[in-house]
Amino acid sequence: MSYEKVSQANNLIIGTKQTVKALKLGQATEVIVALDADPQITQGIIRTAHEMEVPVSTVTSKKKLGRACGIDVGATAVVIVQ
Repeated sequence: MSYEKVSQANNLIIGTKQTVKALKLGQATEVIVALDADPQITQGIIRTAHEMEVPVSTVTSKKKLGRACGIDVGATAVVIVQ
């Protein structure tokens, strides 16, 4: 499950802008996107991940994804970095 993978990861980048930046810099090993987030935002992240050949996983809830990251707000996207 991706929530567990996120909570156990040592190096995370949280947030949409930071996710795209990490992808473009070649730092991302995997992207996790919340399905309940705004599709206009997540489509761009997913497109960039595919262009950079980085695997994309999805989770159902941005609130749970935020909790898995250790923050009190929802997270639309998270990157596990090298």
